[in-house]
Amino acid sequence: MPGSGVSAAAIAARLSAVGLLARVEEHARFTSVEAEVPKTLSVETWREVLEVVAEADRFGLLATSLNGRTLWAVVRKTVPTTGDVGGPGYQR
Repeated sequence: MPGSGVSAAAIAARLSAVGLLARVEEHARFTSVEAEVPKTLSVETWREVLEVVAEADRFGLLATSLNGRTLWAVVRKTVPTTGDVGGPGYQR
């Protein structure tokens, strides 16, 4: 599992420990974690959740009247340090 997957799994485990059902998905450039957030969440739990997602590269909360609230976090995969990083036609 790439480093981003390990970090995302750790975030998901900590979110699960505070009672949120978290799911992890691998993507080409990042690994994401999503969790549904109940309407009632204590202030202490919110603080803990924010500490957890602060370990990600990006995080946010998507709130809609139809689907409720979804917390998301993204851990970027590392960029290769050798080879043709810029792709064809990339000039330094």
